Amino acid sequence: MTVAEVVGETVAALGVRDVFGLIGSGNLDVANSLAGAGVRFIASRHETGAVAMADAYSRVSGRLGVCTVHQGPGLTNSITGLAEAAKSRTPLLLLAAETAGAAVRSNFRIDQRALVMASGAVAERLHSPVSAVADTIRALRRAEVERRPVVLMMPLDIQGAECARPNSLAPAPLLRPVRPAAEVVRELAHFFRSARRPVILAGRGAVLCGAREPLERLGDLGGALFATTAVANGFFADSPWSLGISGGFASPLAMELIGSADLVVAFGASLNMWTTRHGRLLEKAKVIVQVDNEPHAIGFHHRVDLAVLGDVGETAKALTTELELDPIELPPWRTPELADRIRKHTWRVESYEDAGTSDQIDPRTLSKRLDSVLPHDRAVVVDSGHFMGYPPMYLRVESPDAFVFAQGFQSVGLGLAGAIGAAIARPDRMTVATLGDGGALMALPELETAARLDLGILIVVYNDAAYGAEVHHFGPMGKPVDLVRFPDTDFASLGRAVGLIGRTVRCADDLEYVGEWATKVPRPGLIVDAKVVPTVVADWLPEAFRGH
Repeated sequence: MTVAEVVGETVAALGVRDVFGLIGSGNLDVANSLAGAGVRFIASRHETGAVAMADAYSRVSGRLGVCTVHQGPGLTNSITGLAEAAKSRTPLLLLAAETAGAAVRSNFRIDQRALVMASGAVAERLHSPVSAVADTIRALRRAEVERRPVVLMMPLDIQGAECARPNSLAPAPLLRPVRPAAEVVRELAHFFRSARRPVILAGRGAVLCGAREPLERLGDLGGALFATTAVANGFFADSPWSLGISGGFASPLAMELIGSADLVVAFGASLNMWTTRHGRLLEKAKVIVQVDNEPHAIGFHHRVDLAVLGDVGETAKALTTELELDPIELPPWRTPELADRIRKHTWRVESYEDAGTSDQIDPRTLSKRLDSVLPHDRAVVVDSGHFMGYPPMYLRVESPDAFVFAQGFQSVGLGLAGAIGAAIARPDRMTVATLGDGGALMALPELETAARLDLGILIVVYNDAAYGAEVHHFGPMGKPVDLVRFPDTDFASLGRAVGLIGRTVRCADDLEYVGEWATKVPRPGLIVDAKVVPTVVADWLPEAFRGH
């Protein structure tokens, strides 16, 4: 067997079920080996799309995302998706071909290791035919254990060499979550006993370790309210004490209550400027606690009064045990009246003056009506752009694995591919891709992928014929913004050209068709070209640009 064949079989033997990629001469043999070993191969039309698919697949399924690309330009084309995965700490393995060591004049030759490291990912390599299996196992396990993208470079001369198939693969040692120190747990328990208005804030770290139940139990013992970061949206969806997202997308009630907290305990949340509204949201908190299993993450963005080094779930369980040994008098924070206010006051009931016209729909109205006509069992994938606050503010999600918010790198154009990856991971539910017109055009190659794979995805384009964030930020400054305005694009026709159903939406009544489409079994893919009013400024935008 060749090394390429053994690498494919090894990855398959380690439990990989699906691989995304774009095939070139450098990775064809590996991809064929994977397919021959029973792994499903999903072909993208652009390399960064392949990585974005694997990224979202991992976020939704909880499994390792795997993808493969050609050497040289195949890798350079993948870098934006790779940088997003690196910044979001997604466990991902990218199998990338590499020129042979002696091919010093190859057109494809670049310093791939330097490029990978510059993106924030980890660079690994097949070093020899003898070490190929060990190299593959090491790369895959680093991606899983370190929860970050790892690129396994596969030089062509090594790929083509003969290699023995391994007799067996040793199981990875079981890594148990890190428990916090007993003294810091007691100190944190003291803060809970002193608090009158505690808030538990869960981030992606809480999602990754599945800590919802222990955190809700802790909140019940301590009388806390719950909030999440944007990427953990839906984590406490079933709790009557959930305030939803903290930060720029927070509802007015959530901002009021989080802003009045005297104790904020962040579990697996970085407390960055988006979550804290540049620190102003937590100004009144007497004590801020950050729980994380990585020391460098604590206090990086915001003041922290108590650092707790440990796994989120283990910390919540240890603190629960401490409070159960000596129960505290619950603060007057949770009341039936407050629960009623939380239930009633969401973005969906906030009043606004509808700016819709005869041929353009208000983006808030679009979002609210989508929420009402679509089934609640859905995944929502959000691209980047001016529109990006409307889906998390108005579209309900039932769990964090039903929400993909790839904003670690804040790149426009990853949402459509992410929706494909999410739909592959969970074909049993509807996937909704929400895009701006700029992001949709950047991701146009994957429109064909969505149609070809027949995944029944709903693609909603908030089409204002502009890069709206720049229009609304720089326009009021008196700066010319003609360079970020464009002629209108007919996305419905583009969708029909590749085999999707295409519909144009100009008013709320036009969305009745979407509700009818959602009941079909099976559902064909649908793209909705929503002509949104370009003058409506998203509530979160001024806050976001404070960071620039």
